[in-house]
Amino acid sequence: MALRVVSSSPAIFSSQRRAASVLPSTLTLPNTNSSLLSSSSAISSIDRTKSVTLRSKTSRRNGVVTCSASSVLPKALLFDCDGVLVDTEKDGHRISFNDTFAENPLVYNGIQKELGVTWDVDLYGELLKIGGGKERMTAYFNKVGWPENAPKTEEERKEFIAGLHKRKTELFMVLIEKKLLPLRPGVEKLIDQALGNGVKVAVCSTSNEKAVSAIVSCLLGPERAEQIQIFAGDVVPRKKPDPAIYLLAADTLGVDPSSCVVVEDSGIGLAAAKAAGMTCIVTKSGYTADENFSNADAVFDCIGDPPEERFDLAFCGNLLEKQYVS
Repeated sequence: MALRVVSSSPAIFSSQRRAASVLPSTLTLPNTNSSLLSSSSAISSIDRTKSVTLRSKTSRRNGVVTCSASSVLPKALLFDCDGVLVDTEKDGHRISFNDTFAENPLVYNGIQKELGVTWDVDLYGELLKIGGGKERMTAYFNKVGWPENAPKTEEERKEFIAGLHKRKTELFMVLIEKKLLPLRPGVEKLIDQALGNGVKVAVCSTSNEKAVSAIVSCLLGPERAEQIQIFAGDVVPRKKPDPAIYLLAADTLGVDPSSCVVVEDSGIGLAAAKAAGMTCIVTKSGYTADENFSNADAVFDCIGDPPEERFDLAFCGNLLEKQYVS
């Protein structure tokens, strides 16, 4: 999907592998890995050994983009968790769900019966359109039918689902504590830039709070974790794509939603951020590469570390001053 940038003044942009001398103020980029920045009307050569910095002129060397320094930084940088901090879904959450289904047979009249449920890769991709693990399981059973020996009343089914989800979270946390799922490229860098510049950082997720806290503390370390606020799970009654969790984060952090930049990876997360009135950058993940992100302010394949850096904190500030649309 091409990225298009709209700016009120002449702008210069470039894809990661093409250079030009002079470009118009609106340009379609065929490469979604490209950084989108605007400033003067000249592009110079490239230096991939340098990270993205903001300077007085837009230039690029070996695919690393530099642009005019922004006088604005976000008041808060808000990250989704799954798919943004860590690509957890296919080989983390999905595996933990399936292990939970396998080890939790239903008991009826003293007879055990397996749930008989396995979520394959494609099915789980569809289920991810539903925010929240408990909600995901409930929607699945409502559609395909509840197991024969499953509870019959709504209240009993809620307890049944809650029990499955609690066990699933325990199994998932084991994966995180063993560090079997790494942080995505550039996450540590961008968080350090934000904390180092007095920008508030939070993680806003539909996942269980314990699971999100485990990711933050185990993979980002205790020093960073102490400075990162977590809004997760059932902290709000309505989950993404409802904006409630982002509005709660802005209110708790004492910042205006319009001064926040969100990093998301999914369509429902993007919808939540935009409904909250926030700027949103999408970093595509394994399950979301083909989703429609036409409403995003910028789209990349990841945040990235030098020399493959896609964007940095200064770029986030630039987005608050310029309009970028896909």
